[in-house]
Order: sequence, then structure tokens, then C-alpha cells
Amino acid sequence: MTKLIIQIPCLNEAEVLPATLAALPRQIPGIDVIEYCVIDDGSHDDTAGVAKRWGVHHVVRHRRNRGLAAAFRSGIDKCLAEGADIIVNTDADGQYEGADIAALVAPVVAGQADIVIGDRQVGNNAHFGPVKRRLQRLGSFVVRKLSATDITDAVSGFRAISRDAAQRINITTEFSYTTDMLIQAGRKRFAITSVPIRTHAATRPSRLFKSIPRFIQQTGVTILRAYTTFNALRVFTALGATAALVGIAPIARFLWFFLLGEGDGHIQSLVIGGALLVVGVLVATLGILADLIATNRKLIETSLYTLRRIEDRLDRREAGEADIAAASEIAETLRRSA
Repeated sequence: MTKLIIQIPCLNEAEVLPATLAALPRQIPGIDVIEYCVIDDGSHDDTAGVAKRWGVHHVVRHRRNRGLAAAFRSGIDKCLAEGADIIVNTDADGQYEGADIAALVAPVVAGQADIVIGDRQVGNNAHFGPVKRRLQRLGSFVVRKLSATDITDAVSGFRAISRDAAQRINITTEFSYTTDMLIQAGRKRFAITSVPIRTHAATRPSRLFKSIPRFIQQTGVTILRAYTTFNALRVFTALGATAALVGIAPIARFLWFFLLGEGDGHIQSLVIGGALLVVGVLVATLGILADLIATNRKLIETSLYTLRRIEDRLDRREAGEADIAAASEIAETLRRSA
């Protein structure tokens, strides 16, 4: 039996949540059970109450606003605990077309992909302005290169994730999970694909960021941190080599004048060059230490994944024992009735 849970991170979405829930699919080919999960990220309105009145199966509530990445993590944890085989993440504001969830999960159901990203076709999306189109395409290009994937809409939050992939992805950013997750998934060699989806016009300004420069700054930091986490040795070695190469220039300048007998007036070049060489060596050494830390992280993530798999087996065993006990009780009741 294949269970799909559709999770919806929310912040003060009581007004628009009913329309979003109404648009979600009730049946999808290849899916036996569809459930919904709303993550109320410290809303001041009645978002959680609306979700419950609309029959949402699982409601997670943060006492205060913790950000989109934390809400996404809470949703993933809840969906895994509830036995989801596939998890779909969508927005509460109705940006994405609920009917497209069937196309989104199809590659996962068919066993062709671990993660599927909904491609909003940014280049010709009528709901995006020219500046947003260019920024989205540039950001997706950068993430595509750093993650070694072929995804054209890196920051799309409309995505489907298999249970195995969800158990192995560990979001560490505090801003947005989208780019962090893609870089992780690409470096962990997951099968990632995208499908074209439809979008609706925005009904309100984004609550994720207050301005485009702020969004660029936070997204850039997230991308840099995620890439460095998985490529620490490469990043620090490149920085160290750059500093060392720059340091060679003033040293060469000093040696030139020294050979001409004018070295006394150019000691500062030797000092600066030597300092840059030392900095280069220290940065490269930090790269080795960072690489060892990254290796330790991989071991921890492997242990965490193994622990989650063990928990799955224990949950299934307990469920099986509960079913056996219930069947025995029914059989005993029938025997007594006879």
C-alpha cells in the first residue's frame, strides 16, 4: 500500500487555506492513501483551527515563528512518522495547481526518481516579472552547476520526495530549504528530475523575504554554506592556493630588486608576500580539517539513516503484532458467540 502525504507549511494562512485544501487531489493513480499535513509556523490567526475543521489528518504547530526551513523539517519528520511513502510539499497561498500533484508524484511512483521538482517554466511564466525571471534563471543556473543536477527551477517549493530520500536529507539552513536540499541531493547522487507545472498569480507579497536584495543575500549564503559543507577541501584549497599565488607576486618583485642590488628598499614586498603565503597554507590546512569534519558528518548521517530504517522496521513489527492481537481478539469473540 502506497501512502502519499501532502504537507503545507503555513504562516497566517487561515483565509486562503480552505481554497488550497479544496484543490488538493483525493485520488491519484498508483497511490492507495492520500493524507494532508499542515505545519502552522507560529501563526497569529486560526490557521491550525481551519486545518482541523477542514479535516486535515495531521497538524503540526510551532509555538512561535521559526521560518520556512524549520517548518519544512517539521513536516518531513511528521510525514515520516505517519508512514508516508511519498511526501509532496506545496504552498498554502495557492501558487501551485493542486491537480498537478499527480504529475509530480508519477516519476516517484514509477521508481524513476527520488525527488521531483515542479518546474514553473520561469523563462515564460506570465506571473513573473522580467527582473524575477532573470534572477530565478541565474539562481537556478548557479545551483544547477553546484549541485551537478539538471534542474531548471531550483527554488520551486512544489516537490515530491520518496521516503528513502526524505530519510537521508538533513536540512541545516534557517532560511529556505529549496537550494540546500537540491545541493545535498545532487551530491548524494539521488535521481532528481523535474516536471512542468502550472502556477497562479500571487495573491499577496512573499512572506519569505522582505526585498529582492535581502532574498539574494540569504539565498547566496545558503548556497555557499551548502556547497562548502559537501566540498570543503575543494573550496578551502582553492582559497588557499589563490592567497599563495597572490603572495608570490610581491616576493618575486622583491627578488627582482634584490638581484639588482636594491633589495633594502623593498622589504615590505617580502613581508606582504610571506604573509600571504602563510595565510594560504593556513587556509589549505583549514580545508583539510573541514574535510575531516564533512567526513564525520557523512558517518553521522549514515548512522541517522540506519536508525530511521530500524525505527521503520520496529513500527511495522508493532503494527503487525497489533493486527495479530486484534485478529485473535475477534476470533475469540466469535468463538464465544458460537
